[in-house]
Amino acid sequence: MKGCTVVALLAAGGAGAWTAAPPARMAPSQTALSAQINEEDGTLSSRRSFLAQQTASLLAGAALAANVNPAVAADDELVECYFGCGCFWHVQHEFVEAERKILGRTDDELTSRAGYAGGKAGALNGKVCYHNAQNVADYGKLGHAEVVAMKIPASKFEEFAIEYCKLFDKDGYRPDQFGDRGTEYRNLVGIPGGKASPLAQQLVKASVATGDKLDFAVGKGDDKDLPKVSFIMDTADFPFYVGEQYHQFHDGFKLDENYPNAYNSLAGKFAQKGEDFGSCPNGMMGLGFGGL
Repeated sequence: MKGCTVVALLAAGGAGAWTAAPPARMAPSQTALSAQINEEDGTLSSRRSFLAQQTASLLAGAALAANVNPAVAADDELVECYFGCGCFWHVQHEFVEAERKILGRTDDELTSRAGYAGGKAGALNGKVCYHNAQNVADYGKLGHAEVVAMKIPASKFEEFAIEYCKLFDKDGYRPDQFGDRGTEYRNLVGIPGGKASPLAQQLVKASVATGDKLDFAVGKGDDKDLPKVSFIMDTADFPFYVGEQYHQFHDGFKLDENYPNAYNSLAGKFAQKGEDFGSCPNGMMGLGFGGL
């Protein structure tokens, strides 16, 4: 059952890929990814084996940095990343609040946007769309999941990763784990560089700080919906596609999860200022209810 389609606005929208900023280089932490998908059979391998690989990778990167990446990002350079944890309505609200709390951003400065990512197929004719009656570039059929993307200082990534981990309960389940299920709602995090980025270690550190509830796996695209596992995606290979306007700044997936009109109206305000939410058809019959 799709709890994320309890109610939706009726405006049309669409999706276009963001252009990822170069990843910021930070000092490596002592934590590593807690788990990794095995290349052959998809099983989880141990933290220790990944730690050895990650350490070697970081040392090699440090030795070659001067020649490999002449445009090294400063800690305060904005990084484009995304987080997925079930229905994107609730997740967007939580990250909007994080932007306000952590960065002190005003409404006009908010960057959190609902959309799609993680599928091998990318876009179809330049589009990634919500389920619609015309069957145009359906995000689920393209292998994508619902995510929320944002542009944040690299030095603040760990704080946002903590907010992400707080979305999961004490057992590592997402809020709608037993409602919205399937690959469209799988857990994933997109960062520049994927598993090779120091941000991956920041993510695991954030998980440990909030109760060590999650395992992390290397996303390969079209990944399964595994409880208590979040897939780490390289945004260069799996970019973000912004969702339709009617999905932006929406009320939460629970019937009583209504946000103030000042929040709901932000999508229209950004659209009036020229932000492009694409040209996808309305969901199914344009009703925005139950996938219709």
